[in-house]
Amino acid sequence: MKIGDKVRFVNEVGGGIVSGFQGKNNELVLVQDEDGFDIPVLCKDVVVIDTDDYNIAKVDTLGLKKKATAKEDVPDREEDIAEKPITYKPKPLERRDGEKLNVFLGFVAQNLKEISHTAFDAYLINDSNYFIQYVYACAEGNSWRVRQQGEIEPNTKYYLEEFDRSSLNEIERVAIQFIAYKKDKNYLLKPAVDVQVRIDTVKFYKLHTFQPSVFFDEPALIYDIVKEDQPAKQVFIQASDIQQALLKKVDEPKHPAHTETKKALGGHGILKKGIVEVDLHIGSLLDDTTGLGNKEMLDIQMKAFHETMSAYRKHTGSKIVFIHGKGEGVLRQNILNELKTKYKGCVYQDASFKEYGFGATMVIIK
Repeated sequence: MKIGDKVRFVNEVGGGIVSGFQGKNNELVLVQDEDGFDIPVLCKDVVVIDTDDYNIAKVDTLGLKKKATAKEDVPDREEDIAEKPITYKPKPLERRDGEKLNVFLGFVAQNLKEISHTAFDAYLINDSNYFIQYVYACAEGNSWRVRQQGEIEPNTKYYLEEFDRSSLNEIERVAIQFIAYKKDKNYLLKPAVDVQVRIDTVKFYKLHTFQPSVFFDEPALIYDIVKEDQPAKQVFIQASDIQQALLKKVDEPKHPAHTETKKALGGHGILKKGIVEVDLHIGSLLDDTTGLGNKEMLDIQMKAFHETMSAYRKHTGSKIVFIHGKGEGVLRQNILNELKTKYKGCVYQDASFKEYGFGATMVIIK
């Protein structure tokens, strides 16, 4: 380290700028804090976090040392780096409980108070003592496209990208692949990781999905990639597995209080008395609609409709009631158009007037 370097203390909070050295072998470094006081600290107890080339002593034509104070006194950046190669880089700090892999994908709203139209930042969080060489990719049909790739140091939160609402559909399916290792020391081998995650884009419209965490000062939406050395389970379920689970007989007696209503497939609505009820009113799908236009709200409602139809497309005989309300009839007409074109094999009709009035359509999967 040299005078002018920015350093932080290893064993306590704080740091400052190197102003000089003391001791017979320069074993003490003087660190100037924000108030201008010089604090003597052992060299081994500080770490360089930034260097300022403008403070490097230069030799003039008379052989006298001078401090570069003007732009013309500073040598070319590339030449300066070539003349002064890096000879020391502090090793990443390790934690006693960091030997198991814990890796997360995090999303933070740039302005949570304007959740309906703010942009977002994506981070890959490496909460372990291992380096990871990663690939962050998104699905495009049946293929994949790399969005970011590189290396992340141990115990580091790494910024991946910024995106806005127009890009949400691009990250509905993402894959995180990486290998873990340590540098310049022995370590236990960790299996290569390949985890695919389905991102629920509707959550980016809801305030309560962004929760406090130890990784961010602000609320964040966090997905597990690896937790305690165990990769997150795949969220993609085969239709055959769903059908088998539905047809599986349960010998234990059913208690009406627990079986009357269940969570419906597709993440929307409930299963009530053998009928799937999906409330498409925008207030049931989103916590906050501030800043959303009619078209954006309609797109969200139709997305919930398609996700439910996709989840039940092979469950012959299933009855689904979409509660769309009477209103101006725009949502109902869009649903009918989709049923006529994309779901021709299904039967549909007005739902029970006694139960739902004029504001619901029943679909029977054939």
